[in-house]
Parts: sequence; C-alpha cells; structure tokens
Amino acid sequence: MRSRPAARSTRLVLAAAVMTALAATTACGPEDPTENGAAAPTAASSPTEGGKGEASSGDSATGGGGTAASGSESGGGTGDKGESGTGDKSGYGQSCGTNDLDLTVTWEAQPISHYLIAAKAKSGITCYLDVNTPSVSFGSGADGVASPVGQGGEDPIKLSGSSVAYAGINVKTTEGDGGKQFEHVIIATTEEDPDPAQVELPDAPTVDKPIVTNWSTQRDETIPRVT
Repeated sequence: MRSRPAARSTRLVLAAAVMTALAATTACGPEDPTENGAAAPTAASSPTEGGKGEASSGDSATGGGGTAASGSESGGGTGDKGESGTGDKSGYGQSCGTNDLDLTVTWEAQPISHYLIAAKAKSGITCYLDVNTPSVSFGSGADGVASPVGQGGEDPIKLSGSSVAYAGINVKTTEGDGGKQFEHVIIATTEEDPDPAQVELPDAPTVDKPIVTNWSTQRDETIPRVT
C-alpha cells in the first residue's frame, strides 16, 4: 500500500518535468521566429539601404554630370580662346602675330632711300597677314608713329616656309634738320599686338613724320612715296 503514494509522487515529478520542458519549448518557439523575423527585416532593410546607396551614387553621377557639363563649358571656353588665339578673322586660317614672324630691316638706297621690312613665318608656322599695314613706330611718342600711305598690298598674305612679305618705311618726310635719331624701330602686325618686336636699324636715322606702306609679296610695291 505504501508503494502507491511513491508511484503517484513519481508521476507528479515526471509530469512537472514534462510541463517545464513544454514551457521551455513554448518560450523558445516565439523567440526564434521573432529573431528570424528580426533578421528578415534587417535583410530587407539592406536592399533599401543599398537602394539609397545607388540613389546617392546616382546623385553623385548627377553631380558628375554637372561636373562634366562644367568641363564641357570649360572646354568650350578653351576652344573659344583657341579661336581667339589664332585670330581667325577672315576664315583663311591663323592670323600672324608678331611673335610668329622673323622680322628684318634693311636700308634700301634705290630708287628712293627707305627701309625695307621683310617678314617670314618662323619654322613650322603657317599664318596669314590679314591686316594690310604693319604697325610701325619709333620711340613712345605719337610723333614717331608711322602713318600708312596705302601703297601696294594684298589681303591676306599667306606666310609659310620661304615666303616673304615686305613693307617699306620712309623715316623722314619733312624738309630741314628737324626730327630725332633712333636706333630701333618697333614693328607689330596690328596696333593691338601685345608683343611687338623691337628691331635694330642698320644706322641711327633721323625720324620725322615717318610713313609706311602696306604688306606685299612684291618688294617693288613697297617703296614709300610721299603723296
């Protein structure tokens, strides 16, 4: 008779153990789905963040596009400067700047004494003299600026290789002993040329109201005559 209580007690212990195990299983069951559920939103949030990253990259690409546009504008500006630099005014090609040329000045005694300018393009350069008359002056005063007389001339003149353009200067067109002596003449292809050339004269002539002819490929057309 005593064994029954013992058996009942044993059953109660086993039942309690089973209930504890079931409770533990039930407790763990919700936690796992919760964790899995948490993991799933995290995984879902990653693509969302990835999507933001792509949008950010897109923004960056847009910014890059802005930069490219800016670069394109910059390139366009450079092209404009390049065209401005070449001085392509007439559609023929690059205009001759003074620094594109080798300039020499010689004394010509016949048929009328004058100075002859010879201009050649520097090695590797092809350019056009698209302004008829060179800018010629002696010193910095207005009295030393040579006036154009409009003789001869072609427009434009292509200079390349051995081709030469000429212009003539009469340094003194007045009578008497007036004037000043100069050892150099300042020559430029245009009045606005920022880099004129200073060329030494064969002597130090007396200059008073000088004149200059147009450029020409024929040196006989560049004998400056007082009109």
